[in-house]
Amino acid sequence: MKFSTSIEIPENGLKICHMNRILLFGSCFSENIGKRLAKSKFQVDINPFGILYNPLSVAVAIKRLLQNKPFNAAELTFRDGLWHSFMHHGAFSNVDRDCCLEAINYRYATAVEGLKQMDILFVTFGTAFVYRQISDGEVVGNCHKFPDSTFSRTRLSVQSIVDEWSAVISELISQNKELKIVFTVSPIRHFKDGAHHNQLSKSTLLLAVDELVNKFSHNVNYFPAFEIVMDELRDYRYYAADMTHLSDVALDYIWERFGESFFDDNTSTIIRLWNEIDRSLNHRPLNNVTDQYKRFQLQTLNKLEHFKNQYPFINCETEYIDLQNSIK
Repeated sequence: MKFSTSIEIPENGLKICHMNRILLFGSCFSENIGKRLAKSKFQVDINPFGILYNPLSVAVAIKRLLQNKPFNAAELTFRDGLWHSFMHHGAFSNVDRDCCLEAINYRYATAVEGLKQMDILFVTFGTAFVYRQISDGEVVGNCHKFPDSTFSRTRLSVQSIVDEWSAVISELISQNKELKIVFTVSPIRHFKDGAHHNQLSKSTLLLAVDELVNKFSHNVNYFPAFEIVMDELRDYRYYAADMTHLSDVALDYIWERFGESFFDDNTSTIIRLWNEIDRSLNHRPLNNVTDQYKRFQLQTLNKLEHFKNQYPFINCETEYIDLQNSIK
C-alpha cells in the first residue's frame, strides 16, 4: 500500500557534471539547492544579487549582468542607519556606503565573468507579486522595510512573465546556443499574500514556466520541486517550525529527487566519494592529539590526494592544504 503520490520526472536529457559551470538565481529554494551543489563540489555561483523572489526582479538582474554595467553610489538608498540597493537582498546592506557598494560590485564582477562561461542556469520563481516604487515605477527586489506608501503592489500576469523572460532567454541563447536553463517554482508558500492569493501566484508562475518550456524546448527545462512537495510530501512534518519553510528532511528528499533527474552514475559516484571525505574533514574528536586521530588524519589525507588525482577538474586544493597544515 502506498501512502503518497509519486511524482514522475520526465526524462529531458539534461545531465549535470562537475565540469559544468552553474549559476543559480531566485528564491531561497535556489539557495538550498545551490548550497548542496557547492557542498558536493560543483562549480556554482549562487544568487549574486542575493535572494530574489519575483520573475521580474530576476530578469532585471540578469539583464544587468548582460550589460556589464557596475553599480554606482547614486543607486543606493539610506534608511534606518543602513545603505541599501533596491535590486539586492538585505545581506548586502551596510552602515558604510562604500562597503555596501564594494560588496555589491565584487559579486557583480564575479557573476559577469561567470555568465560568459555558464553552462546551466537554474531559476526559481517564488511569487508573482511585485512591488514597484511609486516614484519611478521600477520593480524592487527587496523593500528593505521602507513604508508601504513607497510602493504599489501588483501581481504579474502570465503573459507579462512570458514576454519578459522570452527576451532574456533569447539574449542568453544568442550568446551561448548550448546554454541550458532549468526553471523551478518554489514550494514555499507566501502566506503574507493570503492563502488564496498565494495559490493564484503559484498558478501564474507555473503557467508562465510551462509556456517558456514549450517555447524554448531545446534550451529550457522544468524541475517539479513544487509538485514534489505538494503531492509527495503532503504533510506538515516536512515543514520547519514556522509551518511555511521546508524542513531539512524535505530538502534532503528534494535533493535526492534532483540527483535522480540530473546526475549520471559517474557524477553520483563522485558526490558519494567526496561526501565521505568531507565527513572525515569535518570530524571533531574529543581529543585531537592522540596517535589514533593522527592516523585518521593521514588516512583522510591519502583519500583526498587520491581523489585529487582521480578528478583533477574538481578544486579541493584548499581542503588539501588545510589538512596538511593540521597534521604538521
